[in-house]
Amino acid sequence: MDLTESIRMAVKTLTANKLRSSLTMLGIVIGNASVIAMVGIGEGAQVYINDQLQTLGPNVLFVLPGNRETREGGGLEVPRTLVVDDARAIAEQVPSVVAVAPEFNDRNLVVYRNRTANVSVVGTSAAFLQVRSFEMAQGRFLSAQDLESNRLVTVLGATLAERLFDDASPVGQSVRIKGVRFEVLGVMARKGSNLGLNYDDAALVPITTQSSRLVGQRRSPYGIEVSYISVSALDRQSMRQAEFQITNLLRLRHGILDGEDDFFISSQDTLLNLADTVTGALTVMLAAIAGISLLVGGIGIMNIMLVSVRERTQEIGLRKAIGASQQDILVQFLIEALILSIAGGLVGSSLGIGGIVLLSAVTPFEAGVSGLAITVAVGVSGGIGLFFGVFPARQAAKLDPIVALRTG
Repeated sequence: MDLTESIRMAVKTLTANKLRSSLTMLGIVIGNASVIAMVGIGEGAQVYINDQLQTLGPNVLFVLPGNRETREGGGLEVPRTLVVDDARAIAEQVPSVVAVAPEFNDRNLVVYRNRTANVSVVGTSAAFLQVRSFEMAQGRFLSAQDLESNRLVTVLGATLAERLFDDASPVGQSVRIKGVRFEVLGVMARKGSNLGLNYDDAALVPITTQSSRLVGQRRSPYGIEVSYISVSALDRQSMRQAEFQITNLLRLRHGILDGEDDFFISSQDTLLNLADTVTGALTVMLAAIAGISLLVGGIGIMNIMLVSVRERTQEIGLRKAIGASQQDILVQFLIEALILSIAGGLVGSSLGIGGIVLLSAVTPFEAGVSGLAITVAVGVSGGIGLFFGVFPARQAAKLDPIVALRTG
């Protein structure tokens, strides 16, 4: 019997039992849809995180207080080991950096007339825009003179400006932060959140003013403390050199000779590599979990094919009696198993792609459709159908025609 005739007979047999064939494919359908959807979500998460990290600014290094072990240990008390003078020293004495911006993050009430918002109040310097690649939508940003004179001025994020002023321009107006009146200098262009802080919904003030008028008590014996220091290197090739020079400078300033550093430096590349590793592992894990459904679907195919062999013993015996070889019977049942698994794979792939498209349409999360995942999922489902179809097919091929006819 040629292959075309075998395929025609397999399709006819499967369509004669539509409900059973559909239920048999269900495990493969769910498995393929799950694998494609999970891989798409994992890749979408990777793209989203990378986009978030790219918004931090080009060639950025972050100097954080406390050593890495202390920060990763999850202690409640954040170390207070970096001050504004450290940032100034880096800007003045490290030749491989172009701009340095200290930041101290706190939460306070920002009030305009009868409107109140509990938001992040970020104390920083004039270099913030350059280091973090922000732009102004209205007015101007903080200047060096604002910091030197401890001026009561602020710059609002786009979301906060809308919350307090609606469509009116806030430039030149006054808001109260912790009961202190601040003049609004400008509004930053919308950029979104990164590293857990949404600057669109924040108020930025001179860090010197924040220390003297808003925070007060948050001063170390060595000066105005900061949450971290953002540093922009000359270029990507200078980042390793800048990290080395900053480390040596801070060790000298903090009197660290042989002991552990009381700070650590994290680069944008380090964060990107970490994010790629984590999201890559997450994608593999999700795909592996979803792949269990494919295995279950394959077992379902084997189960139904064994039942089919028992039901069709008379047919098998008759075909062997009129000249069909063991290979013909084997190929017949393998084709049926392959049709079930490949059809289930195609339907499952369509559902998985549809789920990803729907997710991208209703959420800001941009999940991707992976051609490789589709190819692998359909190929694996076909392989599973072939693998689990072998045993029932061999059972059918080995039936003695006389015994089969007598049993039927």
